Amino acid sequence: MTKLVFTPYSLGSVELKNRIIMAPLTRMRAPNTIANELMATYYAQRASAGLIISEASQISPQGVGYPATPGIYSAEQVEGWKKVTSAVHAQGGKIFCQLWHVGRISHPDFHGGDAPVAPSAITPMGNAITPTGLQPFVQPRALATEDIAGIIETYRLAAQHALQAGFDGVEIHSANGYLLDQFLRDGTNHRTDNYGGVLANRVRLLLDVTEAVISVCGADKTAVRLSPSGTFNDMRDTNPDALFTYVLAELSAYKLAYVHIVDALESDIRHGAKVVELATLRAAYTGTLMVCGGYDYARAEQVLVAGLAELVAFGQLYIANPDLLERFRVKAELNKADPSSFYGGTAQGYTDYPALLN
Repeated sequence: MTKLVFTPYSLGSVELKNRIIMAPLTRMRAPNTIANELMATYYAQRASAGLIISEASQISPQGVGYPATPGIYSAEQVEGWKKVTSAVHAQGGKIFCQLWHVGRISHPDFHGGDAPVAPSAITPMGNAITPTGLQPFVQPRALATEDIAGIIETYRLAAQHALQAGFDGVEIHSANGYLLDQFLRDGTNHRTDNYGGVLANRVRLLLDVTEAVISVCGADKTAVRLSPSGTFNDMRDTNPDALFTYVLAELSAYKLAYVHIVDALESDIRHGAKVVELATLRAAYTGTLMVCGGYDYARAEQVLVAGLAELVAFGQLYIANPDLLERFRVKAELNKADPSSFYGGTAQGYTDYPALLN
């Protein structure tokens, strides 16, 4: 009997050949913020995935928080991404662009000396990764209410650019402690306007952004990523069960391509995460769910069979195994990833992992 991971799946008008998804993976190999030929090779190598989700791509200069990450806000960046999407499509693959604004997880070095922005002026614990090395995070500037319309418009334009670049759809990054996640959680959002306080207000920006992106892409080419149990980037909420079941109930009305859930990771649990169970999230959402978070083949199939998700994304396994689909299919040994080459660098640890036929 064919395993569910190998069966096709329809995301509205986007037909997936299988349910094995390449997760978004920041690799910091776009030194001028423009996707390049090396990146095109990397993604094309992995085009047998049912869907590739690109590395997070900043929607504006204000959204930058790491060196050598690509953007999706300029004509030059659109042209760079065309190399990637064309290479993936030539191999029969599908690819969504992940839209990213890091919010407070940045540093003045990226912004001409200005503070990064956030829902509230709360300094995260930890260090920013800057072009000159690690530096302590600074207190961000709280966005004024009148600033928020501009943020929403920037997401809309980024979605438009993504389609111009040839992407098959977009994923709105509202996870991992970045700007939209910062608005969702009461540990980072202390606002008293219509974007803070009660759940409906804290969720408002995500819904406004989602509607703006849908206006460009259509709902069936729009997705959202969430990390309900995440503590990464100094995140917390007093009642994540209530928050994220509310978010998912609201998102259900849009009939999105999918919602992408980052499961609780070991690091989250070590940092005191209030774990929101996948079954709870499944019950709250009526559409297609994608899950990720350290899955292997057996666990992926188990989750699909149980109906807890329709799609499973793999991160580090796709870094080291460009032909992960085929390795799963023939039960071949998997390459091991080299963490020292995850961020920045050259083709080494990026495009040189061997495929089965090599």
